Amino acid sequence: MPGRLVLVGTPIGNLADFSPRARQALEECDLVAAEDTRVTLKLLNHFAIKKPLVSYYEHNRREKGELICARLLAGETVCLVTDAGMPAISDPGEDLVALCAEQQIEVAAVPGPSAVVTALALSGLPTGRFCFEGFLSTAKVSRSEHLEEIKTERRTLVFYEAPHKLPSTLKDLYEALGDRRIAICREMTKLHEEVIRTTLGEAARRFAKETPRGEQVLVIEGAPKLEPQTLSLKDAVALAREQMDEGQAAAQAAKEAAKISGLKKGDIYRELMKADNAAEKIQK
Repeated sequence: MPGRLVLVGTPIGNLADFSPRARQALEECDLVAAEDTRVTLKLLNHFAIKKPLVSYYEHNRREKGELICARLLAGETVCLVTDAGMPAISDPGEDLVALCAEQQIEVAAVPGPSAVVTALALSGLPTGRFCFEGFLSTAKVSRSEHLEEIKTERRTLVFYEAPHKLPSTLKDLYEALGDRRIAICREMTKLHEEVIRTTLGEAARRFAKETPRGEQVLVIEGAPKLEPQTLSLKDAVALAREQMDEGQAAAQAAKEAAKISGLKKGDIYRELMKADNAAEKIQK
C-alpha cells in the first residue's frame, strides 16, 4: 500500500510559530525532504527530532522527485518542507505534489505560517481579492511581459523580492504601474519586523539610496477602476460612423461606440438610422 506525502508548513522567522501538529508530523515520518537540508537540520535539532534528510530543490526536483515517489510507493511517509512557510507555494514542491497526484499517492497538509497571507494582513490594503505574483523575472523580456500583464489588474498584488534586487524592482514597478500605494513587509515575525506603508514612487526613491535588508514581501494596490469615457451623443454617433466607414455593421459600430462613450447602444443606433433615412430622402 502506498505511503503518504505530508506538506509541513515551517516558521517564516520565529520558531515559536512551529505548531505541535507539525512537530508530530516530522517525528512520525520516515523521511524529510527539504529545500536546504542545512536549514531544516537546525529546525530538527531545535526540537530534538532525528530523521533522515534528502534535498529537494529547483535544480534536482526531477531526479529526487522520482526517488521520493519510489519510497512513497513502497509505503513510507515523507514530509516535505521548505526553508520557510508552506511548501509547494512558489516552490518546486508543486511538482512533487503533481507527481504524487499522477501516481495516486495520498498528499496531506499540515498548514503553517505564510509570508503572503501575513504580509497581506499587515499591509492595510484591500485583502478580499488578491493576486500572488511570486518573483519578477530577472530576464528583461519576460519581466517586461509580466509587468504589462498586471498593469490593469484591479486586485491587490503580492510579490516576493530579495533585498539586493529591491531597488531595481521598485523602479520597474513604479514605471509600469504608476504611483500606487505599497506596503513593504520585511523580517516578518522576527525581532526587527518592519512594515513600510508608502507609495511606489517614494519607495523607489528611498531604496535607490538606502540598502534594504532581509527578505521582502511587496503588497501593492490594484489598478483603479476606469470609468467609461463620456462623449456627447453627437460625438458617439460620429465615432460609430467612422467604424461603419471601415466596414463594420451599424449594430456592431453602435455597440463599440457605446463601450467607449458610456451611452446606450440603442440611442446611438437610432441616431445612425435617422441620419441614413434622411440621406435616402434627399437622394430621392
